[in-house]
Amino acid sequence: MKLVKDLGTVCRMIKIEHSIFALPFAYMGAFLAADGWPGFYNLVVLTVAMVAVRSFAMAFNRYADLDIDRENPRTQKRELVTGELSTAFTLMFIVGTAVVFIVACAMMNPLCLKLSPVALIMSASYSFCKRFTYWCHFALGSVLGLAPVAGWLCVEPTVTLPAVLLFCGVTMWVAGFDLLYACQDADFDRKRNLFSIPARLGVPAALGISTLSHATTAAFFLLAGWAAGLGVIYFITASAMGLILMAEHLLVKPDDMSRVNVAFFTMNGIISVALFAGTVIDLIARS
Repeated sequence: MKLVKDLGTVCRMIKIEHSIFALPFAYMGAFLAADGWPGFYNLVVLTVAMVAVRSFAMAFNRYADLDIDRENPRTQKRELVTGELSTAFTLMFIVGTAVVFIVACAMMNPLCLKLSPVALIMSASYSFCKRFTYWCHFALGSVLGLAPVAGWLCVEPTVTLPAVLLFCGVTMWVAGFDLLYACQDADFDRKRNLFSIPARLGVPAALGISTLSHATTAAFFLLAGWAAGLGVIYFITASAMGLILMAEHLLVKPDDMSRVNVAFFTMNGIISVALFAGTVIDLIARS
């Protein structure tokens, strides 16, 4: 029973339900690579791999940031800080999810298996980036940016222009909203000598960079649709996504960060699902 309880606690700690942010982009890559239905098998192993690697990354981040989380008033109620979850169990969970991810990649194809250590290293190393570089937000973005590439490689083990453009789009998308989220900790990060952009350049500058990142996101997604030969349905969806991203920035002001959670969770979950749906509908329409 304790094992079940600890598993439930660690899933709550890593917010496993937020896998919805990355999964639609992974599916998008798979559907585009297959030019339609990628097959039930591919979707199953891709889902297992994506949930496993995200769980690995989040748990590793919580473990690596334990010293910081203990000091930050916003994070002092996290399960590892309070002792509700032990570091020993968290380490076992990290190893377990890494193994599940590697096995899932092996069930895809040899290229995915060869690249699985690279994905794990990237997923773990971003946790340390804010200790020495301004680019920490974009390092996080690049980890989630692997989602559409993973979906594509699962179906077709070849790196293509649409997959690369989707990687760039997701990277900028995640970096943009991570900048919004990091604004909440600007004062703490500054005192802790961390290298987040809000702490180093100020919240107004961070919000401006976030807006620019999201404008770039829309451009990359439109280019990815063009490179993949998608049609009007996709472009309408991607354009609407761009407008939503811009509207997201109206929710957050330098002197009022109270709506960050709305911008961070609600809108971005809607965007990823909507873009995937637009892709599938467009593929069906042209078939």
